[in-house]
Amino acid sequence: MTKPPGKILPLVAALLCGAVLAQAAKPSDHSITSAAPVVQVASAHGPLSPPITHKQDRSVGPRKPPHPSQRSITPTTAPDDWNLTAHGKVLYLTFDDGPQPEWTPKVLQVLRKHKAHATFFVLGIQVAQFPELVTLERAAGHHVGNHTWDHKTLTLLPDVKMRQEIASGVKSKCLRPPTGATNAKIEATAAALHQRQVLWDVDTEDWTKPGTAKIEHEILRGARPGAIILMHDGGGNRSQTVAALDSALTKLTKLGYSYQSLPC
Repeated sequence: MTKPPGKILPLVAALLCGAVLAQAAKPSDHSITSAAPVVQVASAHGPLSPPITHKQDRSVGPRKPPHPSQRSITPTTAPDDWNLTAHGKVLYLTFDDGPQPEWTPKVLQVLRKHKAHATFFVLGIQVAQFPELVTLERAAGHHVGNHTWDHKTLTLLPDVKMRQEIASGVKSKCLRPPTGATNAKIEATAAALHQRQVLWDVDTEDWTKPGTAKIEHEILRGARPGAIILMHDGGGNRSQTVAALDSALTKLTKLGYSYQSLPC
């Protein structure tokens, strides 16, 4: 994997500088972390609620049958508030497969333009290459989730390798399994590492590059209070995603929606 092109570095530096200046006025509650072998959360948070398991991710790897919806979520104590439908017209934007040196900064620019917070489900192998982008995400007030080390389909791995893929990802309280493929053993492994499994409600299928209009349509069609929306900032050319995101947020904001990070 190559390092970021030279022309990307000024953009990243400018964004990071702006985010840090903004945080000087309002300190962030989120610490900056990189890939870690084991993810731990204070036991005071209590037992994890049932995982959010919705439609299956088709971004990379073989397609699996969609998981049944488990939209009823047992609320947990603050600040881990997973009662996502209890906050009015709030959407939860999520981005998979980054960080990526060209498209992640552009997604961050759009989010900043619309005063939106999101959750980035990152790959450990990408974080190792571009740690400054995760620093940028956190400094801007976004949350970061674990998308494993290098996007292997967990259900196809031996138990030891499956656990290693999860444990080697970025430190977080949330796990999104690659391709959305999961089972009870994966859920139990994530829980043992104090990570909640989080999938989504709305799959924009932006990974297929269906066109900006199609991606925007899926975002708008699926928007409802508490919805988790799946997009990608890594894994390929995401120019359609960036353009669709900008247009959709313009319209949704006029409809009264706001955008928060998941409590990862």
